[in-house]
Amino acid sequence: MSKITFLGAGSSVFAKNVLGDCMLVPSIQGFEFALYDIDHERLKDSENMLNNMKETAKSTVTVKAYTDRKEALRGAKYVINAIQVGGYDPCTITDFEIPKKYGLRQTIADTLGIGGLFRNLRTIPVMLDFAKDMQEVCPDAWFLNYTNPMAVLTGTMIRYGGIKTVGLCHSVQICADHLLKSLDMPTDNLHWKIAGINHMAWLLEIERNGEDLYPEIKRRAEEKQKTKHDDMVRFELMRKFGYYVTESSEHNAEYHPYFIKSRYPELIDQLNIPLDEYPRRCVNQIEGWKKMRNDLVNNKNLEHTRSHEYGSYIIDAMETNIPFKIGGNVLNTGLITNLPEKAVVEVPCLVDSSGVTPTYVGELPEQLAALNRTNINTQLLTIEAAITKKKEHIYHAAMLDPHTAAELSLDDIVALCDDLIEAHGDWLPKFN
Repeated sequence: MSKITFLGAGSSVFAKNVLGDCMLVPSIQGFEFALYDIDHERLKDSENMLNNMKETAKSTVTVKAYTDRKEALRGAKYVINAIQVGGYDPCTITDFEIPKKYGLRQTIADTLGIGGLFRNLRTIPVMLDFAKDMQEVCPDAWFLNYTNPMAVLTGTMIRYGGIKTVGLCHSVQICADHLLKSLDMPTDNLHWKIAGINHMAWLLEIERNGEDLYPEIKRRAEEKQKTKHDDMVRFELMRKFGYYVTESSEHNAEYHPYFIKSRYPELIDQLNIPLDEYPRRCVNQIEGWKKMRNDLVNNKNLEHTRSHEYGSYIIDAMETNIPFKIGGNVLNTGLITNLPEKAVVEVPCLVDSSGVTPTYVGELPEQLAALNRTNINTQLLTIEAAITKKKEHIYHAAMLDPHTAAELSLDDIVALCDDLIEAHGDWLPKFN
């Protein structure tokens, strides 16, 4: 029996989407879905939920929860990763509250910035433990990584984990449709091309029936910027740099040095930037789960419609050898020629029984590559810090983070890092 292992299966809503998708795919029938999570109560919830969905979908998969990670992984053909190390309390709270003492504000802090840096440092050791287990019990499995920070974690698994890995995010496949819908433009018969890095990939081309849509997109975006809306940062980046970026405005507000600035506090209201958005979202999700738990976990008639997540499409393409195109995060083996080779890039990839084959993109417009490189600098130094266990590389990564460097002095950046290291305590490995 072929096996899909889901690490972080206590994330019931996400497990519903990805594994629920898999239940609807003919080529995945008969698989075992092996569920693993360190929270055994949430793990049991997901097992019950998925078994209910299995009955409703009339699927022939087997759902089994494991409390032993290595046994959950043993013999797996595909491993789906959706963990969050440290959770909202205490780690996300720490990531936000200590930087605030230095006047450094954030919106999401799960990708870049000082929060993203420390989320990486506490997650990388866990991921490398996964890799060690996989090398022992399922060395040929594909690792489908959904965990943020995407670029760093995917790069670490590829470069140091020795595991076949692709990073998956849903911002690529929803980008063009969401943009056009927000501007009241038709979304049928589209052709688009996206490449860059995760959460900062660029809509390089967008056509409808062979017509370039960018001129009309920019005209409508210019008009929309006259009133407050939820995508003002991305429209401002498009106005200044010429292209639309895949990930949301609340994310991109903190990936650049231009928007969250103590010297220009008016920008927060002017561009509708939701400071502390992620902690609010976490609290709402925790409260929301309490209310929706019974509806999901104990609903004998629970149904599912296939989502836009790539996971089931990738597994189906590998099982059937019917090619499917994704936007995947992979090592930059000459794919984007004006970005560093050690970087993880987000590019179109072809998936079939031979695996994930990235496509060549060539050069990005130089201003877009330059913006990507500002984020890649911190990503690569974060990996360096995690692998060498040298505290100096944590400082280097933080010093080169665009938002942190725009707000704090070098000495304050070092002091902030030291405070975060102390506050995280045993959530981090020891650094020299």
